[in-house]
Order: sequence, then structure tokens, then C-alpha cells
Amino acid sequence: MKIAQIAPLIESVPPRLYGGTERVVFYLTEELVKLGHDVTLFASGDSLTSANLVPCVPVALRLDKQVHDTIPYYMLMLDRVRQQAHKFDILHFHIDFFHFPLFRSIARRTVTTLHGRQDLPDLPPFYRAFDDMPLVSISDAQRLPLPKVNFAATIFHGLPLQLHRPTFDPRGGYLAFLGRISPEKGPEQAIQIARTLGIPLKIAAKVDKVDEGYFRECVAPLLNGPGVEFIGEIDERQKTQFLGEALALLFPIDWPEPFGLTVIEAMACGTPVLAFRRGSVPEIIDDGVTGVIVDGMEQAAAALPRVLVLDRRAVRRRFEERFSATLMAKNYVSLYRSLLMNVPAVVLDEKGDAGAPRRLKYSPGPAN
Repeated sequence: MKIAQIAPLIESVPPRLYGGTERVVFYLTEELVKLGHDVTLFASGDSLTSANLVPCVPVALRLDKQVHDTIPYYMLMLDRVRQQAHKFDILHFHIDFFHFPLFRSIARRTVTTLHGRQDLPDLPPFYRAFDDMPLVSISDAQRLPLPKVNFAATIFHGLPLQLHRPTFDPRGGYLAFLGRISPEKGPEQAIQIARTLGIPLKIAAKVDKVDEGYFRECVAPLLNGPGVEFIGEIDERQKTQFLGEALALLFPIDWPEPFGLTVIEAMACGTPVLAFRRGSVPEIIDDGVTGVIVDGMEQAAAALPRVLVLDRRAVRRRFEERFSATLMAKNYVSLYRSLLMNVPAVVLDEKGDAGAPRRLKYSPGPAN
């Protein structure tokens, strides 16, 4: 199959440091190539891939200080994709909905994975207006605000099994917080949980410009107290040790997280997770096996001791069963074929068997 992957231009594929969407696009692209497909990646020129790379900007836009408005660069990329669309069986977009008007005439040869939150009031009328564009949700929870739009499937993210080696006997003696500093990610809550239990906390997180004020006013003052170390952004190689040596990952989010990539990264390292019951968390964490899900701060402090004694081998085993990049890629291939044939797809469950209907809710759309 000839497949085009259209990635965001903000970060390279894969990103040098933080960047969840671009990282998933990388893993998916590499797995599709391994499965024998002819894959072309439209991305920034500093991207690294075994697929055919079409560089749409010289470097990731976040790194180019001359760039003030990203939209023109996306428009230029989409024009290049449009000119080459006839070369591909499937065009897989990861850039929200910029492309809908340009590619509506070949809607069935497209699929769009929604990577962000969808509980915004302006989105439902837009998706309803383009109800022939097939969408992929990355959790069932992500779908909830959009009950009447054209979701073709729910497909979980996955990681290469060899990406992170598990640590079954951690010696770090600390709790971990990983990702991005922002109010909805809960860094203040993570600090409070750790201090309540008297366990050191290490924070490896990015601070975006939009969150610099929040970090300066709300988080930085808390770093002056005992037991908290702020590390900053870390790369993929550093994550293995950071998460693997941690006693647990704290995931005290306060927003409808579409998919917690950090959670499955921790699971890949054998590290259990304490998470708040928001968004996709109940779908990703097997409560009592790979972590413990709580409803607030009071429950979090009481539940953390249970998290710390979970079987780290079982955590890693469930990661391998449910969240491999190979499983993710096979499910996308199944979806691609179903769209081209205009028939319902069959998604693989964690055992590699056909089934798992709750993660595939495709019904053929109108003919184009």
C-alpha cells in the first residue's frame, strides 16, 4: 500500500525533546515501513525517517526564530500534498482539520487522527459540515463531546517494544512527573502528593511560552521547598532511566486528556502510575494492575502506597500486550483497507486476534 503521513511542522519527526504527536507519527511511520508498505512522510526537513521524506520546511518551526505565523507554512505543505495525492492509496493527516476543504473530493482516501482535546464549542458544527471526512479518535473518551461526527475508529497509540527497557528493581527512591508544565497537567498537585507522603519528586517537563507565567508564579515557588527537583525537558534516551528508576509516575491531570502518552512510556519502563480519573485514563490504566486511578487529592495520598507495591513485571507485560507500535500500525492498516473498500474494518485486540469492537466504530460514509 502507498501511504502518505502528513505530520505537524512545529516539531521534527521524531521531536528532539517534547512532542507527543510527532513522536507517534514517527513510530507509526517506521512500523508501516517494517510491515512492507511504501510510506512517504511530509514533515520538516530535519526529520529522520526510513520512509520517503518530503521536507516541507527546512527545520521544525519551533526552532526557526524567523517564523512568526505557522499557518502559511501549513498551506504550502498542503499544496504539495495535493499535487502528489494521486500517488497514494491513503493520505493520513495528523494536523487537525486544515486540509478538509482541499481533500473533501477524495475523502475516502483520507483519514485524520485527532490528537488534541475535542471539548471545544466551535468544533461540532465544523465536523458536522465535513461529515464525509473519516476521523480517528485516540481514545473513546476523546469522542464524547462529538457524538454525531464521522469517527471511523478508536486506535490507541503505541510504542516500539524495544524503545524503553523495563526496570524491575528501581533504586531512585523518587516519584516522577513527566511532560509539560501547565495547570491542567497538575504539577502543583504532584508536588503536594509527594510532600504529603514524604517521598522525593523529580519533575522532567517542558515550559511553553504560554505557560511561563504560570510556572513563574505558581510552580517555581514550590521548588524552593524540600524534596522537589526540577530537571527540565529530557529526550527519549533519558526517559528510560528517569521513568525506570522512579517508584511511580504521578499523573494528576485536570483536563480531558485524549491519550496519556507519558502513561504508556512509564508502563514500558515497568513503572506503575497514580492517575486522576480524567479523559482517557480509565481506558489506558488497568486499575490495580498498571496503576491506581483516583478521584482527587485526598484519595491520591491514600492510594499511593498501593501503587508502589504493584508488580512491575505485570506493568510491563500489559504494556507489551496493549500498546505496541506494531499493534497500532496493524490497526491503522486495517482501517486504511476498510476505507478503500468501503466496508467495516476489523481491529486487532491486544492478543493479536480479530475483535475489540469497542475500539472500532466504523460505518461506511457516503460515496464520493
